[in-house]
Amino acid sequence: MTLVTDALLAAAAGFVLVSLVVLYRAVKGPTMQDRVIAVNVVGSNTVVIAALFAAATDTPGALDIALVYALLNFLMSIAISKFTVERGGVL
Repeated sequence: MTLVTDALLAAAAGFVLVSLVVLYRAVKGPTMQDRVIAVNVVGSNTVVIAALFAAATDTPGALDIALVYALLNFLMSIAISKFTVERGGVL
């Protein structure tokens, strides 16, 4: 492994740790908005992790997966926000 590959994989591991910390906020709340934002952050971190992994392993197919997941993450955020507004902010 080269230095660049090691750095990319270390950055991906750092994003995994951040996602685990934010996952606590997604479970505990205290408000629905906190949970929605936390789930969105975890989804965005997943996209970054997939992109870093693709760059580290020279796998361009993983970038396609990251792009599709980013679009799904965006649509999920919009759907959850619309659902919570219709229900008065309580899920």
